[in-house]
Amino acid sequence: MARLAETYKNEVAPELMKKFNYKSVMQIPKLEKVVINVGAGDAKENAKVIDSVVEDLSAITGQKAVPTVAKKSVANFKLRQGTKIGAKVTLRGERMYEFVDRLFNLALPRVRDFKGINPNAFDGRGNYSLGLKEQLIFPEIQYDQIDKIRGMDIVFVTSANTDEEARELLRLMGAPFMKQ
Repeated sequence: MARLAETYKNEVAPELMKKFNYKSVMQIPKLEKVVINVGAGDAKENAKVIDSVVEDLSAITGQKAVPTVAKKSVANFKLRQGTKIGAKVTLRGERMYEFVDRLFNLALPRVRDFKGINPNAFDGRGNYSLGLKEQLIFPEIQYDQIDKIRGMDIVFVTSANTDEEARELLRLMGAPFMKQ
């Protein structure tokens, strides 16, 4: 079992129960899933771009990425409906906890001039969004094996009802929030 999953069960859940005075263990917020999305706008000219994005995401997460397609045609962007324009991975369970552990403890500290992640990037319903500028911060990616530096969006979906509960959940799980 992942170290973070054990930590959640033994340390984080009891701490949250005490802090927010929950009456039932079912009220304790938990991390439901983590969605990693990479948009590749240059994929409309070169179809091989999607293959490299899927390969990078699969290496980072340990799970095969799914290509995403355009929902609408947009003439100004020369984009047709159904064109592959990115890739995404949804992590749950064991892989999710392992990825979150590697993100917080290995990848984010490798960011140059890292002061912490924004504590205000919550959506009002207890979900947190994080944007990364490059995939090179993950140890699984070799610099000489990539064709282009790409960013990614990471969304942490929690069962928390408020942003305060979700912030406390992520903080106890090791999220390096910026000091305010």
